[in-house]
Amino acid sequence: MAPIATADLSTSVPALSPEAFQCTIFLLSRLTCIKCSGDAPKGDWRAQLRENGFAVIKHAIPQERAEAYRHKARQWLKSFGNDKLDYENPNTWVAENLPVQSTINTFSAYAVAHEKFMWDARLEPGVVDAFAQIWGTDELIVSFDSLNITFPNRKDVPRKGAWEHVDQSPLRRGMHCVQGIINLSPAGPDDGGLVVYPGSHKYHEEFCNTQTEPSTWKAQDLYWFQPEQLAWYEAKGVRPHKVCADIGDLIVWDSRTTHYGAEPTEASNTIRTVIYAAYSPAKLASSETLERKKEVFRNYGGTTH
Repeated sequence: MAPIATADLSTSVPALSPEAFQCTIFLLSRLTCIKCSGDAPKGDWRAQLRENGFAVIKHAIPQERAEAYRHKARQWLKSFGNDKLDYENPNTWVAENLPVQSTINTFSAYAVAHEKFMWDARLEPGVVDAFAQIWGTDELIVSFDSLNITFPNRKDVPRKGAWEHVDQSPLRRGMHCVQGIINLSPAGPDDGGLVVYPGSHKYHEEFCNTQTEPSTWKAQDLYWFQPEQLAWYEAKGVRPHKVCADIGDLIVWDSRTTHYGAEPTEASNTIRTVIYAAYSPAKLASSETLERKKEVFRNYGGTTH
């Protein structure tokens, strides 16, 4: 059965409102943990996901189609009357030639989550099948997540440093969410991309119990780390690792895995282009959450992972 992200949703949608663009919801509304499907054989990417907290699924999307999605993403970025933006001219890679972009280089407004190329990429068989293998079900719901286009070595903004975090509240125990990056550009050692702390997901519960104050725990699925907290992980042999991937690869990671999006180094000339997508079992969502998700869809809104 196909993913039910849009099943039974009306295609008659009202005009967009500013409020719709600000709407974010948590797809996993219950504090119920679900285990990965089966015991993956050694060498299987699911075994890597369990052991390291992340994995790269090679060729999830054929390269030709991935390049077509990248082309569509660039067309979208040029659709705001910003004729000065030239992908071959770094001098034009400045804020005045771009629509509103977050400090982490994502585009979440303008209903971008519901552009056809975004849906086509999310619904690629290789992407959906990967999450079906993770969760052991094809009854899935998907995030209405953002587009990331990162221009290297921009002249108008400083290079952002590391911003290590996890996307899971200390109130949740076990694995609740697996995030995904649909790679539409090369991600080499110097290119912008995901940095993870392999194995850190195994220590998430211990960290929360021993290195944080329970009275400060919040339901929000986001926790930022302080330098001394990262030192606690490093004392256990956990070190940062830049994830490298090719066009059409799918990167997945456990939301308990410490991670951040790295800026390109000075040696990179690659315009990073990725789509974020996270599928979860539909049974984890309450009826109330599903109704809220339908409303977000009707308003062309976006969600978190």
